[in-house]
Amino acid sequence: MPLIAAATGKNPARRPVWFMRQAGRSLPEYRAIRANRGMLESCFDAELVCEITMQPVRRHDTDAAILFSDIVVPLRAAGVDLDIVAGTGPVIAEPVRTAADVAALPRLATDEVGAVTSAIGLILGELPDTKSLIGFAGAPFTLASYLIEGGPSRTYERTKTMMRADPELWNQLMGKLADLTITFLRAQLDAGVDAVQLFDSWAGALSEADYLTYVAPHSARVLAEVADYGVPRIHFGVGTGELLSAMTNVGADVIGVDWRVPLDVAAARVGPGVAIQGNLDPTVLMAGDAVLERELRRIIAEGERAVASGARGHILNLGHGVMPGTDADAITRAVELIHTL
Repeated sequence: MPLIAAATGKNPARRPVWFMRQAGRSLPEYRAIRANRGMLESCFDAELVCEITMQPVRRHDTDAAILFSDIVVPLRAAGVDLDIVAGTGPVIAEPVRTAADVAALPRLATDEVGAVTSAIGLILGELPDTKSLIGFAGAPFTLASYLIEGGPSRTYERTKTMMRADPELWNQLMGKLADLTITFLRAQLDAGVDAVQLFDSWAGALSEADYLTYVAPHSARVLAEVADYGVPRIHFGVGTGELLSAMTNVGADVIGVDWRVPLDVAAARVGPGVAIQGNLDPTVLMAGDAVLERELRRIIAEGERAVASGARGHILNLGHGVMPGTDADAITRAVELIHTL
Protein backbone atom coordinates (compact mmCIF):
# COMPACT_ATOMS: atom_id res chain seq x y z
CA MET A 1 0.00 0.00 0.00
CA PRO A 2 1.70 3.23 -1.11
CA LEU A 3 0.11 5.34 1.63
CA ILE A 4 1.22 3.03 4.43
CA ALA A 5 4.70 2.80 2.91
CA ALA A 6 5.06 6.58 2.85
CA ALA A 7 3.68 6.91 6.37
CA THR A 8 6.14 4.39 7.78
CA GLY A 9 9.35 5.43 6.05
CA LYS A 10 9.36 2.80 3.29
CA ASN A 11 9.56 3.36 -0.47
CA PRO A 12 6.05 3.48 -1.96
CA ALA A 13 5.43 1.85 -5.35
CA ARG A 14 4.01 5.19 -6.50
CA ARG A 15 3.51 8.64 -5.02
CA PRO A 16 0.50 8.23 -2.69
CA VAL A 17 -2.44 10.60 -2.89
CA TRP A 18 -5.90 10.90 -1.40
CA PHE A 19 -8.09 13.94 -0.84
CA MET A 20 -10.03 15.03 2.18
CA ARG A 21 -13.74 15.14 1.22
CA GLN A 22 -12.96 13.14 -1.91
CA ALA A 23 -16.34 11.45 -1.38
CA GLY A 24 -18.87 14.23 -1.68
CA ARG A 25 -20.69 16.80 -3.73
CA SER A 26 -18.00 17.13 -6.39
CA LEU A 27 -19.12 13.70 -7.68
CA PRO A 28 -22.33 13.44 -9.72
CA GLU A 29 -22.80 9.86 -8.54
CA TYR A 30 -22.66 11.10 -4.95
CA ARG A 31 -25.25 13.81 -5.59
CA ALA A 32 -27.52 11.21 -7.20
CA ILE A 33 -27.29 8.67 -4.39
CA ARG A 34 -27.69 11.32 -1.67
CA ALA A 35 -30.80 12.88 -3.23
CA ASN A 36 -33.54 13.07 -0.58
CA ARG A 37 -31.31 11.44 2.07
CA GLY A 38 -30.08 13.36 5.09
CA MET A 39 -26.38 13.40 5.92
CA LEU A 40 -26.71 11.63 9.26
CA GLU A 41 -29.20 9.13 7.85
CA SER A 42 -26.62 8.31 5.19
CA CYS A 43 -23.83 7.88 7.74
CA PHE A 44 -25.77 5.14 9.54
CA ASP A 45 -26.61 3.11 6.41
CA ALA A 46 -23.77 0.58 6.03
CA GLU A 47 -24.37 -0.20 2.36
CA LEU A 48 -24.65 3.47 1.46
CA VAL A 49 -21.49 4.30 3.43
CA CYS A 50 -19.65 1.59 1.50
CA GLU A 51 -20.86 2.85 -1.88
CA ILE A 52 -20.04 6.50 -1.17
CA THR A 53 -16.62 5.63 0.27
CA MET A 54 -15.76 3.63 -2.84
CA GLN A 55 -16.99 6.17 -5.43
CA PRO A 56 -13.88 8.39 -5.55
CA VAL A 57 -11.54 5.38 -5.46
CA ARG A 58 -13.21 3.94 -8.55
CA ARG A 59 -13.37 7.27 -10.37
CA HIS A 60 -10.03 8.86 -9.43
CA ASP A 61 -7.74 5.90 -8.59
CA THR A 62 -6.72 7.47 -5.28
CA ASP A 63 -4.39 5.41 -3.11
CA ALA A 64 -6.75 5.45 -0.14
CA ALA A 65 -10.41 5.49 0.68
CA ILE A 66 -11.52 7.50 3.69
CA LEU A 67 -14.57 6.25 5.51
CA PHE A 68 -17.64 8.31 4.60
CA SER A 69 -18.82 9.72 7.91
CA ASP A 70 -18.84 12.96 9.89
CA ILE A 71 -17.03 14.00 13.04
CA VAL A 72 -20.35 14.34 14.92
CA VAL A 73 -21.45 10.76 14.11
CA PRO A 74 -20.23 9.32 17.45
CA LEU A 75 -22.01 12.12 19.33
CA ARG A 76 -25.26 11.32 17.52
CA ALA A 77 -24.72 7.58 18.04
CA ALA A 78 -24.28 8.15 21.78
CA GLY A 79 -27.57 10.03 21.94
CA VAL A 80 -26.69 13.74 21.63
CA ASP A 81 -29.56 15.61 19.96
CA LEU A 82 -28.00 17.19 16.88
CA ASP A 83 -28.45 17.50 13.15
CA ILE A 84 -26.29 18.44 10.17
CA VAL A 85 -28.04 21.36 8.51
CA ALA A 86 -27.31 21.91 4.81
CA GLY A 87 -25.31 25.09 4.31
CA THR A 88 -24.61 25.43 8.04
CA GLY A 89 -23.09 22.26 9.44
CA PRO A 90 -23.67 20.48 12.75
CA VAL A 91 -26.28 22.14 14.97
CA ILE A 92 -26.65 21.06 18.61
CA ALA A 93 -30.20 21.18 20.01
CA GLU A 94 -29.07 21.84 23.60
CA PRO A 95 -25.54 23.30 23.82
CA VAL A 96 -23.27 22.09 26.61
CA ARG A 97 -22.41 25.05 28.86
CA THR A 98 -22.86 24.04 32.51
CA ALA A 99 -21.61 21.37 34.88
CA ALA A 100 -25.01 19.69 34.65
CA ASP A 101 -24.76 19.66 30.85
CA VAL A 102 -21.33 18.03 30.99
CA ALA A 103 -22.48 15.46 33.54
CA ALA A 104 -25.46 14.57 31.33
CA LEU A 105 -23.36 13.83 28.24
CA PRO A 106 -23.81 10.17 27.33
CA ARG A 107 -21.00 7.69 26.80
CA LEU A 108 -20.57 5.87 23.51
CA ALA A 109 -20.92 2.09 23.39
CA THR A 110 -19.26 0.24 20.52
CA ASP A 111 -22.50 -1.39 19.40
CA GLU A 112 -24.00 2.07 18.84
CA VAL A 113 -21.69 2.49 15.83
CA GLY A 114 -22.41 -0.97 14.45
CA ALA A 115 -23.51 0.50 11.12
CA VAL A 116 -20.07 2.11 10.77
CA THR A 117 -18.16 -1.07 11.56
CA SER A 118 -20.42 -3.06 9.23
CA ALA A 119 -19.67 -0.55 6.48
CA ILE A 120 -15.94 -1.02 7.04
CA GLY A 121 -16.35 -4.75 6.47
CA LEU A 122 -18.20 -4.10 3.20
CA ILE A 123 -15.58 -1.60 2.04
CA LEU A 124 -12.70 -3.95 2.77
CA GLY A 125 -14.48 -6.56 0.69
CA GLU A 126 -14.36 -4.23 -2.33
CA LEU A 127 -11.18 -2.21 -1.82
CA PRO A 128 -8.14 -3.45 -3.77
CA ASP A 129 -5.29 -4.75 -1.64
CA THR A 130 -3.03 -1.95 -2.90
CA LYS A 131 -5.29 0.75 -1.45
CA SER A 132 -5.67 1.78 2.18
CA LEU A 133 -8.82 2.48 4.17
CA ILE A 134 -8.55 5.45 6.51
CA GLY A 135 -10.83 5.74 9.51
CA PHE A 136 -11.25 9.00 11.35
CA ALA A 137 -12.70 10.90 14.25
CA GLY A 138 -12.99 14.45 15.46
CA ALA A 139 -10.54 15.47 18.17
CA PRO A 140 -11.91 16.46 21.60
CA PHE A 141 -11.35 20.21 21.12
CA THR A 142 -13.22 20.39 17.82
CA LEU A 143 -16.10 18.30 19.20
CA ALA A 144 -16.19 20.51 22.29
CA SER A 145 -16.38 23.65 20.16
CA TYR A 146 -19.49 22.35 18.39
CA LEU A 147 -21.13 21.27 21.64
CA ILE A 148 -20.44 24.52 23.47
CA GLU A 149 -21.14 26.96 20.64
CA GLY A 150 -24.18 25.00 19.46
CA GLY A 151 -22.83 24.89 15.91
CA PRO A 152 -20.06 26.31 13.72
CA SER A 153 -18.36 29.48 14.99
CA ARG A 154 -15.86 32.03 13.74
CA THR A 155 -14.68 33.23 17.15
CA TYR A 156 -15.21 30.25 19.53
CA GLU A 157 -15.91 32.79 22.25
CA ARG A 158 -18.01 30.49 24.47
CA THR A 159 -15.53 27.64 24.03
CA LYS A 160 -12.50 29.74 24.93
CA THR A 161 -14.36 31.32 27.83
CA MET A 162 -15.15 27.95 29.43
CA MET A 163 -11.63 26.74 28.72
CA ARG A 164 -10.04 29.62 30.62
CA ALA A 165 -12.68 30.55 33.18
CA ASP A 166 -13.51 27.03 34.38
CA PRO A 167 -10.61 24.72 33.52
CA GLU A 168 -11.92 22.01 35.83
CA LEU A 169 -15.22 21.82 33.97
CA TRP A 170 -13.36 22.09 30.66
CA ASN A 171 -11.19 19.11 31.51
CA GLN A 172 -14.22 17.09 32.56
CA LEU A 173 -15.83 17.79 29.18
CA MET A 174 -12.64 17.07 27.26
CA GLY A 175 -12.15 13.86 29.20
CA LYS A 176 -15.61 12.64 28.24
CA LEU A 177 -15.03 13.56 24.59
CA ALA A 178 -11.64 11.83 24.60
CA ASP A 179 -13.37 8.67 25.89
CA LEU A 180 -15.94 8.90 23.10
CA THR A 181 -13.28 9.47 20.43
CA ILE A 182 -11.18 6.55 21.68
CA THR A 183 -14.20 4.23 21.57
CA PHE A 184 -15.06 5.35 18.03
CA LEU A 185 -11.52 4.98 16.71
CA ARG A 186 -10.97 1.60 18.37
CA ALA A 187 -14.23 0.33 16.86
CA GLN A 188 -12.97 1.31 13.41
CA LEU A 189 -9.56 -0.23 14.05
CA ASP A 190 -11.10 -3.46 15.31
CA ALA A 191 -13.11 -3.54 12.07
CA GLY A 192 -9.91 -3.36 10.03
CA VAL A 193 -9.05 0.18 8.90
CA ASP A 194 -5.42 0.62 7.82
CA ALA A 195 -4.84 4.10 9.26
CA VAL A 196 -6.73 6.71 11.26
CA GLN A 197 -6.89 10.48 11.01
CA LEU A 198 -7.72 12.65 13.99
CA PHE A 199 -9.31 15.88 12.75
CA ASP A 200 -8.77 18.81 15.10
CA SER A 201 -10.33 21.00 12.46
CA TRP A 202 -10.59 24.19 14.53
CA ALA A 203 -7.45 23.94 16.68
CA GLY A 204 -5.99 26.75 14.57
CA ALA A 205 -8.15 29.16 16.57
CA LEU A 206 -5.84 28.62 19.55
CA SER A 207 -2.45 29.97 20.54
CA GLU A 208 0.28 27.41 21.08
CA ALA A 209 0.22 28.09 24.83
CA ASP A 210 -3.53 27.47 25.06
CA TYR A 211 -3.24 24.37 22.87
CA LEU A 212 -0.50 22.90 25.07
CA THR A 213 -2.39 23.67 28.29
CA TYR A 214 -5.98 22.86 27.45
CA VAL A 215 -5.97 20.55 24.41
CA ALA A 216 -2.75 18.60 23.98
CA PRO A 217 -3.15 16.30 27.02
CA HIS A 218 -6.54 15.08 25.79
CA SER A 219 -5.47 14.57 22.17
CA ALA A 220 -2.37 12.78 23.42
CA ARG A 221 -4.53 10.37 25.40
CA VAL A 222 -6.65 9.63 22.33
CA LEU A 223 -3.65 8.84 20.16
CA ALA A 224 -1.94 6.85 22.93
CA GLU A 225 -5.03 4.66 23.33
CA VAL A 226 -4.87 3.57 19.68
CA ALA A 227 -1.09 3.22 19.46
CA ASP A 228 -1.21 -0.53 20.17
CA TYR A 229 -2.88 -1.18 16.81
CA GLY A 230 0.35 -0.27 15.06
CA VAL A 231 -1.30 1.66 12.23
CA PRO A 232 -0.33 5.19 11.12
CA ARG A 233 -1.99 7.93 13.14
CA ILE A 234 -2.53 11.10 11.09
CA HIS A 235 -3.28 14.43 12.79
CA PHE A 236 -4.71 17.43 10.94
CA GLY A 237 -6.15 20.86 11.57
CA VAL A 238 -6.77 24.02 9.54
CA GLY A 239 -4.67 27.13 10.10
CA THR A 240 -2.35 25.23 12.42
CA GLY A 241 1.02 26.39 11.08
CA GLU A 242 2.06 27.66 14.50
CA LEU A 243 0.85 24.44 16.15
CA LEU A 244 2.50 21.87 13.88
CA SER A 245 5.16 20.88 16.38
CA ALA A 246 2.71 20.71 19.29
CA MET A 247 0.16 18.74 17.25
CA THR A 248 2.84 16.28 16.17
CA ASN A 249 4.14 15.80 19.70
CA VAL A 250 0.77 14.51 20.95
CA GLY A 251 1.52 11.25 19.14
CA ALA A 252 1.12 11.72 15.41
CA ASP A 253 2.97 9.50 12.95
CA VAL A 254 1.84 11.73 10.06
CA ILE A 255 1.14 15.44 10.36
CA GLY A 256 -1.28 17.10 7.96
CA VAL A 257 -0.29 20.51 6.64
CA ASP A 258 -2.64 23.05 5.11
CA TRP A 259 -1.66 25.26 2.14
CA ARG A 260 -0.36 28.16 4.26
CA VAL A 261 2.97 26.53 5.14
CA PRO A 262 5.37 24.96 2.59
CA LEU A 263 5.93 21.27 3.26
CA ASP A 264 9.68 21.59 3.75
CA VAL A 265 9.14 24.42 6.24
CA ALA A 266 6.54 22.31 8.04
CA ALA A 267 8.94 19.37 8.19
CA ALA A 268 11.59 21.60 9.75
CA ARG A 269 9.08 22.73 12.39
CA VAL A 270 8.11 19.20 13.44
CA GLY A 271 11.56 17.62 13.15
CA PRO A 272 12.64 14.30 11.62
CA GLY A 273 10.96 10.95 11.96
CA VAL A 274 7.39 12.03 11.09
CA ALA A 275 5.71 11.78 7.69
CA ILE A 276 3.97 14.84 6.24
CA GLN A 277 0.68 15.05 4.39
CA GLY A 278 -0.57 17.83 2.13
CA ASN A 279 -0.89 20.46 0.93
CA LEU A 280 -2.52 21.61 -2.33
CA ASP A 281 -4.90 24.54 -1.97
CA PRO A 282 -8.34 23.11 -2.91
CA THR A 283 -9.05 26.08 -5.17
CA VAL A 284 -6.15 25.07 -7.44
CA LEU A 285 -8.38 22.23 -8.67
CA MET A 286 -10.58 24.94 -10.19
CA ALA A 287 -7.81 26.94 -11.86
CA GLY A 288 -7.10 24.87 -14.96
CA ASP A 289 -4.57 22.24 -15.97
CA ALA A 290 -1.56 24.52 -16.35
CA VAL A 291 -1.94 25.96 -12.86
CA LEU A 292 -2.64 22.52 -11.43
CA GLU A 293 0.55 21.03 -12.89
CA ARG A 294 2.65 24.01 -11.78
CA GLU A 295 1.36 23.84 -8.21
CA LEU A 296 1.70 20.07 -7.99
CA ARG A 297 5.30 20.25 -9.20
CA ARG A 298 6.04 22.84 -6.52
CA ILE A 299 4.42 20.80 -3.75
CA ILE A 300 6.11 17.57 -4.83
CA ALA A 301 9.48 19.36 -4.83
CA GLU A 302 8.80 20.70 -1.34
CA GLY A 303 7.78 17.21 -0.22
CA GLU A 304 10.96 15.72 -1.63
CA ARG A 305 13.04 18.34 0.19
CA ALA A 306 11.16 17.51 3.37
CA VAL A 307 11.94 13.80 2.99
CA ALA A 308 15.58 14.56 2.19
CA SER A 309 15.79 16.54 5.45
CA GLY A 310 14.39 13.72 7.60
CA ALA A 311 10.64 13.42 7.11
CA ARG A 312 9.62 9.74 6.94
CA GLY A 313 7.58 10.22 3.77
CA HIS A 314 5.13 12.44 1.90
CA ILE A 315 1.45 11.69 1.25
CA LEU A 316 -0.02 14.15 -1.22
CA ASN A 317 -3.35 15.64 -0.22
CA LEU A 318 -5.20 18.93 -0.16
CA GLY A 319 -4.68 21.52 2.55
CA HIS A 320 -8.37 21.08 3.41
CA GLY A 321 -11.32 19.31 1.78
CA VAL A 322 -12.47 19.15 -1.84
CA MET A 323 -14.80 22.08 -2.47
CA PRO A 324 -18.34 21.12 -3.58
CA GLY A 325 -18.13 23.03 -6.88
CA THR A 326 -14.96 21.27 -8.02
CA ASP A 327 -15.11 19.53 -11.41
CA ALA A 328 -14.69 15.80 -10.75
CA ASP A 329 -12.57 15.47 -13.90
CA ALA A 330 -10.06 17.95 -12.46
CA ILE A 331 -9.60 15.69 -9.44
CA THR A 332 -8.98 12.70 -11.72
CA ARG A 333 -6.41 14.70 -13.70
CA ALA A 334 -4.70 15.72 -10.47
CA VAL A 335 -4.34 12.10 -9.38
CA GLU A 336 -3.01 11.09 -12.81
CA LEU A 337 -0.44 13.90 -12.66
CA ILE A 338 0.65 13.02 -9.14
CA HIS A 339 1.20 9.41 -10.14
CA THR A 340 3.32 10.40 -13.14
CA LEU A 341 5.30 13.46 -11.96
